[in-house]
Amino acid sequence: MSTVRRPDHRNEHRAARGGHATGLRHVLTHLITPLLMCIGMGLAYLGAFAHPAPHHLPVAVVGQGRSAQLLAQSINDKAGGDLDVRTVGDRSAAVERLKHQDIFGAYVISAHGAKGAKGAAAGTSGVGGAAGPGKPAPELLVATAASDTSATVVQKVFTPVAAQQGAPLKVTDVAPTAEDDPTGQGIFFLLVAISIGSYASVAVIGGAGAVLPLRLRAALALGTSFVVGLIGTAFAGPVFHLVDHGLGGLWGMAWLYSAGILLIGTGLHTFLRRWTTLGVMTLFVMLNFTSSGGIFRPEMQNGFFAALHSFWNGAGFVEGTRSHVYFDGYGLSGHVWTLVWWLVVGLVTVGAAALAEKRRRTAEAEAAAHAAAVAAAAVAATVPDPAPERSGRPVRTAGGAAGAGQGPAEAAAELAGEREQEMEEAVGV
Repeated sequence: MSTVRRPDHRNEHRAARGGHATGLRHVLTHLITPLLMCIGMGLAYLGAFAHPAPHHLPVAVVGQGRSAQLLAQSINDKAGGDLDVRTVGDRSAAVERLKHQDIFGAYVISAHGAKGAKGAAAGTSGVGGAAGPGKPAPELLVATAASDTSATVVQKVFTPVAAQQGAPLKVTDVAPTAEDDPTGQGIFFLLVAISIGSYASVAVIGGAGAVLPLRLRAALALGTSFVVGLIGTAFAGPVFHLVDHGLGGLWGMAWLYSAGILLIGTGLHTFLRRWTTLGVMTLFVMLNFTSSGGIFRPEMQNGFFAALHSFWNGAGFVEGTRSHVYFDGYGLSGHVWTLVWWLVVGLVTVGAAALAEKRRRTAEAEAAAHAAAVAAAAVAATVPDPAPERSGRPVRTAGGAAGAGQGPAEAAAELAGEREQEMEEAVGV
């Protein structure tokens, strides 16, 4: 009578629990990356944008004589370090400084309001100096193309000053933005699009292209940056009309910017592997967007992001585009050099990755050769020396073969092939 063996459900349950635990550890390990991204994005964006406030924002009072100096000193004292107020002799000089982005607002004292300005500086209402009917009102010069948020802050500062003169404030924009980009922040969002196209391509080139030689991956990075630059230029020009001239120069800066990101990311992939996405997001999103000056200029941010603005690649692209499009190229060369240096950093990173991969390949080849030698020795030890059979029939030896139509060379080749196959199986090739 045969017995039926019942399945051991306890072993199955233990195996299932073990598989679940392994899978859970795998998922939890991979959740580290998005959680770190969440922390990093929160710290970067909220740290940079949560509490914007002016820090030594440069502005000017336009006028000559003691009244202008007193007004500038009064505003400076009341600002408590928020503003950096200086005097400028005349209106044309103020316009020039605005277009050079040396200042971000200039308050022009009216000739009839000078007495009122002196009273405002002394903390009085400026009686007797108010701008009456037919008298010119005080004027505030701004350049919204440099920063719309900075222009708004400056207007809030000088509106009460004009009110003390008893006149409404006349605001004149000496560097307006494009008609289809009234706030000037379209350049920032163009930066976002180009950045995402660049660092997302790093994951593809580094992951799917990992089997390719590094020089080919670097060539793909440069080619991809060419296309990303064209896409960004199309967005800025014919698609959304953020820029109405100078598209060739814009494409050049977009290509430099994108190529720097792609080369740096491609080189870092050799060292960071699965952490490459987190690395490029830290460099080109968390620290980059927040210090670019596209939303708030460095004078409206804390010292950390203000310092990054002076040399980070996103700031180089945003300020370079502003200079090229709105300020007749003033200061453009410095911003272009910033992008060039980041491209050089990318080339250096790729060079370091090439050396690291060469050393890795050399080490792997030496390890494989050593394993093959060990396997060959093990195979040789297990193969007995051939001996002639007593029956007198021909036997195959390592040095040759008799009978069956095989010559010594053919027999040796066959034996060598068998040993090579055994060695390959031993080392897992």
